[in-house]
Amino acid sequence: MKLTQRAAILITLAATWLTLAATAATASPPSVQGTARAAKGCITVTATIPVVSFPLGVAADRKTNTIYVANDASDTVSVISGRTNTVTATVPVGSLPFSVAVNAKTNTIYVANEADSTVSVISGRTNTVTATIPVGGDPVGVAVDPHHLRGQR
Repeated sequence: MKLTQRAAILITLAATWLTLAATAATASPPSVQGTARAAKGCITVTATIPVVSFPLGVAADRKTNTIYVANDASDTVSVISGRTNTVTATVPVGSLPFSVAVNAKTNTIYVANEADSTVSVISGRTNTVTATIPVGGDPVGVAVDPHHLRGQR
C-alpha cells in the first residue's frame, strides 16, 4: 500500500470516527433502508476529503469535531470540519510536516516538521501558527499527554 493511500485511509477513518462519535450521543436506534444491512460494529466510509499534497499525519479533536492533516510535500496542515467534511483552512507550517497532535483542552495543535527540525504550534481558534519550537534531530512524531495538560490541576 502506498504511503498516500495509507494517509487517505487514516483521514477517512478519522472523519468516520468523528461522525460516529458525534451521532452516537444523539442518535436514535439505527434504521436500515432497503435490504442491505450493515454488520454490527463495522466502519463505513462516509466521505473522502481531498487535501493539498502528500498527506502523512492525521489527528482529530473530538471537542471541536475538527481533523488536522500534515501535508508533507506542501509544508501545510489541512484543517477539516468533521461536521461538513470540508477543508476549512490550510495552515503554512515548517518544512516537511510529518505528524500532528491535538491538545483538546487548550485547542492547540502541534506539528512535527522533519526537514527543519522544528515543531509548529497552531491555535485551533485562529488556525494560525503561534510559535515555532526548534527541537533538533529530524522529528517525525509528536504527542500530547492527556494526563498532564497545561492549565489542568
